[in-house]
Amino acid sequence: MSTTTDKHNARIANMKFYSVYPHYVTKIEKKGRTINELHQVIEWLTGFNSEKLQQLINDQVTFTTFFEEANLNDNASLIKGVICGYRIEEIDNELTQKVRYLDKLVDELAKGRKMEKILRS
Repeated sequence: MSTTTDKHNARIANMKFYSVYPHYVTKIEKKGRTINELHQVIEWLTGFNSEKLQQLINDQVTFTTFFEEANLNDNASLIKGVICGYRIEEIDNELTQKVRYLDKLVDELAKGRKMEKILRS
């Protein structure tokens, strides 16, 4: 198991989704991807449509609330690899793992991966 520290997990749990979202947008747009593609990836993982996503941004929710309200895709466990120095499939904290799923999908989008591969279809 890839153990994340309690401090690391608490930091992620209390991080505000709205403060990270613009970084996702910047990252994918720099690589020629669109906000629609980003929203497609987020909706695949969480079930949130663009309207719900905007509501969560406006409400300035933490990642804890964000993922409590999410309906995680059944295929999310197929997201594997290393992100931020952690092997996703080995992260032992459920919330931290879900946040890293999202990070990995955004990363794959920015790297130009085909949408059907990103969405594990």
